[in-house]
Amino acid sequence: MKDHEWLPMIPIKRGDGIWLEDYDGNRYIDAISSWWVNLFGHCNPRINDAIKNQLDTLEHTIMAGFTHEPVIRLSEKLVEITPHGLEHCFYADNGSSAVEVALKMSFHYWHNTGNPNKTKFINLANSYHGETLGALSLGDVALYKEIYQPLLLDVITAPSPDGFLREDGETYQDYAQHSFDEMDKILQQHADEVCAVIIEPMVQCAGNMRMYDAIYLKKLREACNKYNVHLIADEIAVGFGRTGKMFACNHADISPDFICLSKGLTGGYLPLSAVVTTDNIYQAFYDDYDKMTAFLHSHSYTGNPLGCAAALATLEIFETDNVLQNNIQLIDSMKKNTEHFNDHPHIAEVRQTGMILAIELVKDKQLKTPYPWQERRGMKVYQHGLKNNALLRPLGNVIYFMPPYVITPEQIEFLAETAWQGIQLATAD
Repeated sequence: MKDHEWLPMIPIKRGDGIWLEDYDGNRYIDAISSWWVNLFGHCNPRINDAIKNQLDTLEHTIMAGFTHEPVIRLSEKLVEITPHGLEHCFYADNGSSAVEVALKMSFHYWHNTGNPNKTKFINLANSYHGETLGALSLGDVALYKEIYQPLLLDVITAPSPDGFLREDGETYQDYAQHSFDEMDKILQQHADEVCAVIIEPMVQCAGNMRMYDAIYLKKLREACNKYNVHLIADEIAVGFGRTGKMFACNHADISPDFICLSKGLTGGYLPLSAVVTTDNIYQAFYDDYDKMTAFLHSHSYTGNPLGCAAALATLEIFETDNVLQNNIQLIDSMKKNTEHFNDHPHIAEVRQTGMILAIELVKDKQLKTPYPWQERRGMKVYQHGLKNNALLRPLGNVIYFMPPYVITPEQIEFLAETAWQGIQLATAD
């Protein structure tokens, strides 16, 4: 907060497509989709119209004993597009809440099915799943978690398949395969006490946009089946086309037991999240009242009609505009315009999964020695971007692009040039 004594807050007046505009008329390309939520640009006319139309019909209603058309249509659409076997939707209002729902539902399932000893969860090193206490427990980024440790659940942490950690001559796939061996040992040892494994498929976003090979997902799905443990896919940040496929799990052609969705679900307009799960899990809670097996979890704004309308409009754009196919050109443009970054003496790696591209700044390229965090090298790139019409908010010393899908190849070229100039300044001494 004290940074704003020397780096003033920027009041934004309006948004238009890829652009944010402040009260002085300065414009900024939203290269990070306003924290990974915006898919089709600010003030998208089609999403605007859907919300306006819904506003004149129904703004909100209780979802206990009541329902409404937008939430029914959205549930049908999510079941249609998510990986095979996910058939039931539970709604909340943000990503952390979705993770809370999934972990409670997994635990409660095992209780209802006669497995009361299953009380623990397995996460990955360097993972992030949100800021509420249950979700925070399931993450592993010390910056967010360390101070609150006395309040958190005790979890079992497996090594990350993060390809940045690979040895010289080792591929991303090689590293993912042998890092899975440790996960397999943990599952074998703790299966009787574990409810679920939770992962961010393909990209650990808040963990510095670290990426890994899809073989890990395939092996993990097989192992969860073998050891009778749920698999929770946190696709809050990576879902809805970010990785080049509709859902990151599609890269390995797997279906989790729970998929957590939010952020891009409404195109970046309104807070809404969904947990989509299997009929097997649903049936464990479906019984007569006096059996007391119901899943007890509620949110005042569950299935909010305005949020559902925005989500339906967003999914309709995917359906009618051939978005994933059109994004291939943007993915290629991001790759081509940053290829030369790999030759920079202080860039350890340029990595990309679909529409997510990350540039990792280091003090020593050969040893991958990071800059001391206190030097805030990434902040210098951010400041340079603001002076040159670009919002490039870093993750520490990782500069990344995760733009809305309405960006053009020319705008990607401009972002790459701006980032390059900022990196030159940030690493000059």
